[in-house]
Amino acid sequence: MSAARGRLLLLAPAALLIGVVVGLPVLRVLQLSFTRVELQQGISEQWAGLELYGRLWQDSRYWTSLGNTSVFTGASVALETALGVAFALVLHQRFRGRGALRAVVLLPWALPTAVMALAWAWIFNDAFGVANDALRRLGVLEHPVAWLGESATAMAVLVLADMWKTTPFVALVVLAGLQGIPESALEAARIDGLTSWQRFRFVVLPLLTPALLVAVVFRAVQAYGAFDLVYVMTGGGPGGSTETVSLYSFQQYFRYLDFGYGSAVATQGVLFALLPLLLLLRWAQRGEVR
Repeated sequence: MSAARGRLLLLAPAALLIGVVVGLPVLRVLQLSFTRVELQQGISEQWAGLELYGRLWQDSRYWTSLGNTSVFTGASVALETALGVAFALVLHQRFRGRGALRAVVLLPWALPTAVMALAWAWIFNDAFGVANDALRRLGVLEHPVAWLGESATAMAVLVLADMWKTTPFVALVVLAGLQGIPESALEAARIDGLTSWQRFRFVVLPLLTPALLVAVVFRAVQAYGAFDLVYVMTGGGPGGSTETVSLYSFQQYFRYLDFGYGSAVATQGVLFALLPLLLLLRWAQRGEVR
């Protein structure tokens, strides 16, 4: 037996589990997105996929949720990537207590998202929140701000909470990439007279591209599918200004019991998420990412 076949056999149980746990629900969603159940003197099924997707493209609420999801994903992933790289560079240095600091940095990522979201909702509560109290004591605010009651501030608070939660993940992945960079490459750059910024720009950053790509892809997928954070903190409000595609699909499923349309929303959302990710991966494979 070849080594490649041996590795595939070792991966087979995990692949089978993923296929059952993930694959079957995906097939069910695809089935529902093309099937509508109607109650007319009994139960009958009608092929209504084109009708559902036609309705979807005319649904202004769906397009609003898609825009909200894009803003949330773009802002959170960009900020988390920048902060994650900065934290990883600090944690990569040698100093006393580095191991303890690494453990502390990972704590937000280890907390359940729903619990963390509830804590952030209390922090930015307009009447009892710590944020308003602290800013008023510092003289920044004269009156309490309804952070989760205004469209712009509600989205900003969601991005802030997501940054606090998942920046450690990006830092961990980038730190692993930094530890894989040969010390000889950095030493050669020092001998050539490159400054710290030039070493980072022309040596470290190109060698970090695979790790950064992994972090960005994982975070983009997770941010695009954000549900529990939004559900707990804002519920999609105010006025649908923070409603994401995942939350809208959930509402169609469990609030309105429109299973076919909820499946169509989820399916279309996945397609919109896959397109930029595939382009990013293709771009990286062609070596255009420097």
